[in-house]
Amino acid sequence: MQLIGMLDSPYVRRVAISLRLLGIAFEHRPVSVFRHFDTFATLNPLVKAPTLVTDDGTVLMDSTLILDHLPALTGTPLPRPLMPTDPAACRQALRVLGLALAACEKTVQMVYEQQLRPTDKQHSPWLDRVHGQLAAAYQALEAELARTPLAVDAAHIDQAGITAAVAWGFTQMVLPGVVPVGTHPRLSAHAAAAEQLAAFALAPMQ
Repeated sequence: MQLIGMLDSPYVRRVAISLRLLGIAFEHRPVSVFRHFDTFATLNPLVKAPTLVTDDGTVLMDSTLILDHLPALTGTPLPRPLMPTDPAACRQALRVLGLALAACEKTVQMVYEQQLRPTDKQHSPWLDRVHGQLAAAYQALEAELARTPLAVDAAHIDQAGITAAVAWGFTQMVLPGVVPVGTHPRLSAHAAAAEQLAAFALAPMQ
Protein backbone atom coordinates (compact mmCIF):
# COMPACT_ATOMS: atom_id res chain seq x y z
CA MET A 1 0.00 0.00 0.00
CA GLN A 2 1.32 3.42 -0.96
CA LEU A 3 0.38 6.83 0.42
CA ILE A 4 1.17 9.50 -2.14
CA GLY A 5 1.63 13.14 -1.17
CA MET A 6 3.69 15.53 0.91
CA LEU A 7 3.35 15.65 4.68
CA ASP A 8 3.06 19.44 4.61
CA SER A 9 -0.50 18.70 3.49
CA PRO A 10 -2.73 18.25 6.55
CA TYR A 11 -4.85 15.80 4.57
CA VAL A 12 -1.90 13.56 3.74
CA ARG A 13 -0.55 13.87 7.26
CA ARG A 14 -3.78 12.89 9.03
CA VAL A 15 -3.90 9.72 6.95
CA ALA A 16 -0.25 8.88 7.61
CA ILE A 17 -0.64 9.41 11.36
CA SER A 18 -3.81 7.32 11.47
CA LEU A 19 -2.14 4.45 9.61
CA ARG A 20 0.82 4.53 12.01
CA LEU A 21 -1.40 4.66 15.10
CA LEU A 22 -3.21 1.56 13.87
CA GLY A 23 -0.05 -0.28 12.89
CA ILE A 24 -1.04 -0.53 9.22
CA ALA A 25 2.04 -0.93 7.03
CA PHE A 26 2.40 1.44 4.10
CA GLU A 27 5.01 3.08 1.91
CA HIS A 28 4.99 6.86 1.91
CA ARG A 29 5.92 8.46 -1.40
CA PRO A 30 6.51 12.22 -0.92
CA VAL A 31 5.39 13.35 -4.36
CA SER A 32 4.37 17.02 -4.60
CA VAL A 33 1.31 18.14 -6.54
CA PHE A 34 3.30 21.25 -7.50
CA ARG A 35 6.94 20.26 -7.97
CA HIS A 36 6.27 16.76 -9.26
CA PHE A 37 3.01 17.31 -11.14
CA ASP A 38 3.84 15.04 -14.07
CA THR A 39 5.06 12.25 -11.80
CA PHE A 40 1.93 12.52 -9.65
CA ALA A 41 -0.23 12.41 -12.78
CA THR A 42 1.18 8.99 -13.64
CA LEU A 43 -0.05 7.73 -10.26
CA ASN A 44 -3.36 9.58 -10.23
CA PRO A 45 -4.38 11.68 -13.26
CA LEU A 46 -6.39 13.96 -10.95
CA VAL A 47 -3.16 14.89 -9.11
CA LYS A 48 -4.97 14.96 -5.78
CA ALA A 49 -3.27 14.47 -2.43
CA PRO A 50 -3.59 12.29 -0.57
CA THR A 51 -3.77 9.41 -3.00
CA LEU A 52 -3.73 5.90 -1.57
CA VAL A 53 -2.82 2.99 -3.84
CA THR A 54 -4.04 -0.21 -2.26
CA ASP A 55 -2.29 -3.56 -2.56
CA ASP A 56 -4.60 -4.58 -5.39
CA GLY A 57 -3.83 -1.35 -7.29
CA THR A 58 -7.03 0.53 -6.50
CA VAL A 59 -6.43 4.28 -6.41
CA LEU A 60 -8.31 6.05 -3.61
CA MET A 61 -8.38 9.75 -2.84
CA ASP A 62 -9.78 12.25 -0.31
CA SER A 63 -8.52 11.82 3.23
CA THR A 64 -11.94 11.31 4.79
CA LEU A 65 -12.92 8.61 2.30
CA ILE A 66 -9.56 6.89 2.74
CA LEU A 67 -9.91 6.93 6.53
CA ASP A 68 -13.46 5.61 6.32
CA HIS A 69 -12.11 2.69 4.28
CA LEU A 70 -9.34 1.73 6.73
CA PRO A 71 -11.27 -1.14 8.37
CA ALA A 72 -11.43 -2.90 4.98
CA LEU A 73 -7.80 -2.33 3.99
CA THR A 74 -6.14 -5.06 6.06
CA GLY A 75 -8.83 -7.72 5.90
CA THR A 76 -8.57 -8.07 9.67
CA PRO A 77 -10.21 -6.11 12.49
CA LEU A 78 -8.44 -2.89 13.40
CA PRO A 79 -6.80 -2.81 16.85
CA ARG A 80 -9.23 -0.07 17.82
CA PRO A 81 -11.63 2.32 16.11
CA LEU A 82 -10.53 5.90 15.48
CA MET A 83 -14.13 7.11 15.65
CA PRO A 84 -16.26 6.72 18.80
CA THR A 85 -18.96 4.10 18.67
CA ASP A 86 -21.21 5.83 21.21
CA PRO A 87 -23.69 7.99 19.25
CA ALA A 88 -23.28 11.11 21.39
CA ALA A 89 -19.49 10.84 21.39
CA CYS A 90 -19.53 10.25 17.64
CA ARG A 91 -21.56 13.41 17.07
CA GLN A 92 -19.08 15.38 19.17
CA ALA A 93 -16.17 13.93 17.21
CA LEU A 94 -17.86 14.82 13.93
CA ARG A 95 -18.37 18.37 15.19
CA VAL A 96 -14.65 18.72 15.97
CA LEU A 97 -13.68 17.07 12.68
CA GLY A 98 -15.88 19.43 10.69
CA LEU A 99 -14.33 22.47 12.36
CA ALA A 100 -10.76 21.19 11.96
CA LEU A 101 -11.25 20.31 8.30
CA ALA A 102 -12.86 23.70 7.67
CA ALA A 103 -9.81 25.34 9.26
CA CYS A 104 -7.56 23.34 6.92
CA GLU A 105 -9.62 24.37 3.91
CA LYS A 106 -9.59 28.06 4.82
CA THR A 107 -5.85 27.95 5.54
CA VAL A 108 -5.22 26.47 2.09
CA GLN A 109 -7.42 29.14 0.48
CA MET A 110 -5.47 31.91 2.21
CA VAL A 111 -2.12 30.42 1.19
CA TYR A 112 -3.22 30.07 -2.42
CA GLU A 113 -4.58 33.62 -2.53
CA GLN A 114 -1.50 35.17 -0.92
CA GLN A 115 1.29 33.03 -2.33
CA LEU A 116 0.11 31.71 -5.69
CA ARG A 117 -2.06 34.49 -7.08
CA PRO A 118 -0.25 37.58 -8.44
CA THR A 119 -0.49 40.52 -6.05
CA ASP A 120 -2.44 42.65 -8.51
CA LYS A 121 -5.00 39.84 -8.88
CA GLN A 122 -5.65 39.27 -5.19
CA HIS A 123 -9.13 40.16 -3.99
CA SER A 124 -9.01 41.70 -0.51
CA PRO A 125 -12.73 41.25 0.32
CA TRP A 126 -12.44 37.53 -0.47
CA LEU A 127 -9.29 37.20 1.61
CA ASP A 128 -10.94 39.02 4.53
CA ARG A 129 -13.92 36.69 4.32
CA VAL A 130 -11.74 33.57 4.35
CA HIS A 131 -9.69 34.96 7.23
CA GLY A 132 -12.91 35.50 9.19
CA GLN A 133 -14.02 31.92 8.50
CA LEU A 134 -10.63 30.60 9.60
CA ALA A 135 -10.76 32.58 12.82
CA ALA A 136 -14.33 31.39 13.48
CA ALA A 137 -13.33 27.74 12.98
CA TYR A 138 -10.52 27.97 15.50
CA GLN A 139 -12.60 29.95 17.99
CA ALA A 140 -15.22 27.21 17.83
CA LEU A 141 -12.58 24.50 18.18
CA GLU A 142 -11.15 26.20 21.28
CA ALA A 143 -14.66 26.35 22.75
CA GLU A 144 -15.22 22.64 22.02
CA LEU A 145 -11.99 21.71 23.79
CA ALA A 146 -13.04 23.85 26.76
CA ARG A 147 -16.26 21.84 27.02
CA THR A 148 -14.82 18.43 26.20
CA PRO A 149 -11.03 17.95 26.18
CA LEU A 150 -9.73 15.59 23.52
CA ALA A 151 -7.77 12.47 24.44
CA VAL A 152 -4.14 12.87 23.46
CA ASP A 153 -2.43 9.62 24.50
CA ALA A 154 -1.55 6.99 21.89
CA ALA A 155 -4.06 4.47 23.21
CA HIS A 156 -7.05 6.81 23.13
CA ILE A 157 -6.52 9.68 20.67
CA ASP A 158 -9.21 9.48 18.01
CA GLN A 159 -9.69 10.99 14.58
CA ALA A 160 -11.02 14.24 16.03
CA GLY A 161 -7.93 14.59 18.21
CA ILE A 162 -5.60 13.70 15.34
CA THR A 163 -7.18 16.11 12.89
CA ALA A 164 -7.49 19.01 15.34
CA ALA A 165 -3.77 18.73 16.14
CA VAL A 166 -2.77 18.39 12.50
CA ALA A 167 -4.92 21.35 11.45
CA TRP A 168 -3.50 23.61 14.16
CA GLY A 169 0.08 22.71 13.32
CA PHE A 170 -0.54 23.26 9.62
CA THR A 171 -2.02 26.71 10.08
CA GLN A 172 0.74 27.77 12.44
CA MET A 173 3.37 26.54 9.98
CA VAL A 174 2.06 28.17 6.78
CA LEU A 175 0.31 31.23 8.28
CA PRO A 176 2.38 32.10 11.36
CA GLY A 177 0.72 34.69 13.56
CA VAL A 178 -2.55 34.77 11.63
CA VAL A 179 -4.34 32.76 14.34
CA PRO A 180 -2.83 33.82 17.70
CA VAL A 181 -1.57 31.00 19.87
CA GLY A 182 -2.29 32.97 23.04
CA THR A 183 -6.03 33.08 22.42
CA HIS A 184 -6.22 29.32 21.79
CA PRO A 185 -4.41 27.80 24.79
CA ARG A 186 -6.32 24.50 24.91
CA LEU A 187 -5.95 23.82 21.21
CA SER A 188 -2.29 24.78 21.27
CA ALA A 189 -1.62 22.53 24.27
CA HIS A 190 -3.49 19.63 22.67
CA ALA A 191 -1.48 19.94 19.45
CA ALA A 192 1.81 20.23 21.34
CA ALA A 193 1.06 17.04 23.28
CA ALA A 194 -0.04 15.18 20.15
CA GLU A 195 3.18 16.10 18.36
CA GLN A 196 5.08 14.17 21.03
CA LEU A 197 3.40 10.90 20.03
CA ALA A 198 5.47 8.49 17.94
CA ALA A 199 2.87 8.40 15.16
CA PHE A 200 3.12 12.17 14.77
CA ALA A 201 6.92 12.20 15.02
CA LEU A 202 7.14 9.59 12.26
CA ALA A 203 5.04 11.81 9.98
CA PRO A 204 6.67 15.23 10.44
CA MET A 205 5.43 18.31 8.63
CA GLN A 206 7.82 18.95 5.76
